[in-house]
Amino acid sequence: MDSSTNTGYSTPGKPFTRDTNYINDRIVADPEAHRDADPYEYNTIGTLTTGLTKDAEAWPVEAGRYRLVAARACPWANRTIIVRRLLGLEDAISLGTPGPTHDANSWTFDLDPDGVDPVLGTHRLQENYFKRFPDYPRGITVPAIVDIPTGGVVTNDYPQITLDFSTEWTAFHRDGAPNLLPEEHLDEMFDIIKRIFTEVNNGVYRAGFAGSQEAYEDAYERLFTAMDWLEERLTTRRYLMGEHITEADVRLFTTLVRFDPAYHGHFKCNRNKLIEFSALWAYARDLFQTPGFGDTVDFQQVKDHYYIVHRDINPSGIVPKGPVLAEWLTEHGRQDLGGSPFGDGTAPGPVREGEGVDPATNPLYA
Repeated sequence: MDSSTNTGYSTPGKPFTRDTNYINDRIVADPEAHRDADPYEYNTIGTLTTGLTKDAEAWPVEAGRYRLVAARACPWANRTIIVRRLLGLEDAISLGTPGPTHDANSWTFDLDPDGVDPVLGTHRLQENYFKRFPDYPRGITVPAIVDIPTGGVVTNDYPQITLDFSTEWTAFHRDGAPNLLPEEHLDEMFDIIKRIFTEVNNGVYRAGFAGSQEAYEDAYERLFTAMDWLEERLTTRRYLMGEHITEADVRLFTTLVRFDPAYHGHFKCNRNKLIEFSALWAYARDLFQTPGFGDTVDFQQVKDHYYIVHRDINPSGIVPKGPVLAEWLTEHGRQDLGGSPFGDGTAPGPVREGEGVDPATNPLYA
């Protein structure tokens, strides 16, 4: 999610266009191999290619050196929290969680004592961007990985971060970590990931921040065309790629879990609620009840972020009380389709101390 100097997210008369210019540095197991490889063109869903984009740098994988800063409110950041937990990287990469709201300048560590991140020693994530780039001109976004020794941001390239967690940090994966990037499904999976990003993950924003009726209706139609396609696909298979969870499921889940609390009303994505899609709603509950997914979600932070921060489309800042969260724990029946979430792997263990979600904002802890 961007926090830019412009407090408005919707431009009158124009469709919403996401700024996809990120810090494209990568943290990799063999930095020299990536520096020596041919450069590649950046894309919005990430790559498994060895190499770097133009002017990017390769940083070494090193346990304890980096801190993942990821606000629970943000779907792009929530992905990184989920993958970090599924793969068991908690001991290798620490986690900092800013609060759900921010001003025009930056996300802030207002959930921590005295409003200071206990590892980085900063009040605002902006400080960490400026330590690396004193004149950083773009939005201060999460997730961001910070180099603890220098306090500077290494990368905020969220689609690449999770892929590199799976492929470059293997030396620190837990025993039983699932394979989120199964080789036999990669070609089809990346096609699906691309469609999910353009039509669903970003589609809700195109609808919510549309600056004209025409732009809104176009985004609305594209979004629900994709939702209908996903509903059909998930009617006959438990997960997007078949029998086990993959990176694609992580990327879809973080939008679905925010759909009824935020996107249906706040972003006017109101043809259907998630709970009105038979397969998608059951699929979302199945993932929510799977360790590593629902236990990373804070529904109150999600609602506070969207309804308080986006004052240009919700001027009052009033946050809705609903929906009823207990429905996320109802029986989903997806096990009847076969498969198992982790394949040959195992579920992650309990959430680490200090990384849990407020019991008042998540039915898993009620």
